[in-house]
Amino acid sequence: MKKLVAASIAALICGSAFAADSYSVDSRHTFPSFEVNHLGFSTQRGRFNVTSGKIVLDRKAKSGSVEVSIDTASIDTGLDKLEEHLRGADFFNTSVHPKITFKSSALTFNGDALTKVTGNITMLGVSKPLTLNATHFRCGTHPMLKREVCGANLSGSLQRSDFGMKYGLPAVGDEIRLLIQVEAINDAAPAAASQPQAPQNVPPRSEPEGQRPPPPNQQRN
Repeated sequence: MKKLVAASIAALICGSAFAADSYSVDSRHTFPSFEVNHLGFSTQRGRFNVTSGKIVLDRKAKSGSVEVSIDTASIDTGLDKLEEHLRGADFFNTSVHPKITFKSSALTFNGDALTKVTGNITMLGVSKPLTLNATHFRCGTHPMLKREVCGANLSGSLQRSDFGMKYGLPAVGDEIRLLIQVEAINDAAPAAASQPQAPQNVPPRSEPEGQRPPPPNQQRN
């Protein structure tokens, strides 16, 4: 009886240990974007072009974790002079703080759908809590990669002054709206496609002498 109980506990532990899947962020389809009010006239937008990270999902247990790193020097607004200013000490100070990081171990699900990711963002050496709302969460087999991919749209907001980024306030807005499309590829290797096996022990085909094809270099008359 004790052995049976021990075996059952071991099976439960092993089952939960292997239930979670690990994914690598696909930097080709993951772009954190931001919006900020500019002098009250318009909403200006930009994005970061280089993002990496790991996501762990246990969809059965409705849990997981996220670790993402954003290359601040990859900021892109479409204006070279503006990007040069944003990389400087007034804003992201990329030579001193080359990364923005976000870490979470609190994922919220509604049924099978991911709805919220709560964690901490670190920018300019300051860490603050950040909640991102999730929509369009979906996992499935990628038609070209033939591997499982999960994706979602994330949104949230923060006050840049909380991180010491105060240049231009209040003319340039303090509230920064975040819009992030993310895709991540399952780290598990895709299952190898089964290959048809050659028949075994099949005798060579015998053809009458008159029906054999001529050797490649033999000229026909």
